[in-house]
Amino acid sequence: MSSTSNGFLFKNCYSQCSIFNNNQQGSSRQQMDVWATGSIDLAAWNKSFLAHTSFVAVDGETIAGFGDIDSSGYLDRLYVHKDYQGIGIATALCEKLEASVESATVTTHASTTARPFFEDRGYVVKREQQVERQGILLTNYVMEKQQKNTTSQRVLSNSL
Repeated sequence: MSSTSNGFLFKNCYSQCSIFNNNQQGSSRQQMDVWATGSIDLAAWNKSFLAHTSFVAVDGETIAGFGDIDSSGYLDRLYVHKDYQGIGIATALCEKLEASVESATVTTHASTTARPFFEDRGYVVKREQQVERQGILLTNYVMEKQQKNTTSQRVLSNSL
């Protein structure tokens, strides 16, 4: 597949996530409209996907979900297509992403809707923050998880 084709598939999955399907708990229609415009800079996304560790869940020709994390442990994106939510795809992607970094701490900026998912995975809210988009304030949460078994810890324990 060409990168243009890949970009289209990612954009399709992104546009079919809960943020576009009235599933943002506690968000007004106006907040949802400015947060999830549907406009993606595919070149910027491609650049960041290439710089990060990225995983994609695929069902046939459909991207069911995707996520990425940088080398410092910042989990940047985690999206699941609305037709594939609630069947463990986000959990599987998150497990792969967390295991892919050596950082003892994984950090993410979670929406109000995503916050319970991350809390169930052991993430703790460090702070609530307001992000401004097009003059509208949006709330998200800086969350951290202390990893119990980083790569360097696994190597050390395996050598004992």
